[in-house]
Amino acid sequence: MIQPNQRNFRMQQGPSPQAIRTKKYQLDKNTYTTMALTQVWKKDWWHALIPLVLFLLPAAFSFSWWWVAGAVIITILFVLLRSAQVMGVTQVEQGNPLFEKLMYEIDQRQILMKRNEREGMALGWDMIQKAQKRDDGFQLWLKPPTDAQLPGGWKGWVARNFQAPVFVLLPFRIFNSQNDLKLMESLLRRKNLLA
Repeated sequence: MIQPNQRNFRMQQGPSPQAIRTKKYQLDKNTYTTMALTQVWKKDWWHALIPLVLFLLPAAFSFSWWWVAGAVIITILFVLLRSAQVMGVTQVEQGNPLFEKLMYEIDQRQILMKRNEREGMALGWDMIQKAQKRDDGFQLWLKPPTDAQLPGGWKGWVARNFQAPVFVLLPFRIFNSQNDLKLMESLLRRKNLLA
């Protein structure tokens, strides 16, 4: 016979008592676009030089303003196409969770992004590539897909070289206290995400 204090039952695994709970926050699509485009063009500005140089080469042998105009137009089209690719993250269905109004619970194991008390998704610390402390908050950059997750051939090459950055922005104003901010910063340092 089982005694009342010996029954097998599991305690529901809830958030850690050391978890940092934030207020609800929604990342604005325009803010994301501005930050993502800045990141892409800081890192890949030289990609825009490739079509410019390639289409200016014939002008070096036989100068014509048509070659110069063509090179400039194709470079502008390349810049617009790359920028549209980054801005497309705000329009596709897979990007919707980034722009919903969410509350965050952050602990040693994971970052819970919750719509309400029942719905949400977990983001493990192993999915985060790096963190950056900005003037207005913490920016957590997600890891890009691995080579095994990308398609093969030229599609894989394009996907690898022209990825749109994905990040989570946690402004300082959504934290409930200064203690939570210090705890978040020390947690990021312990995970070796913040320099």
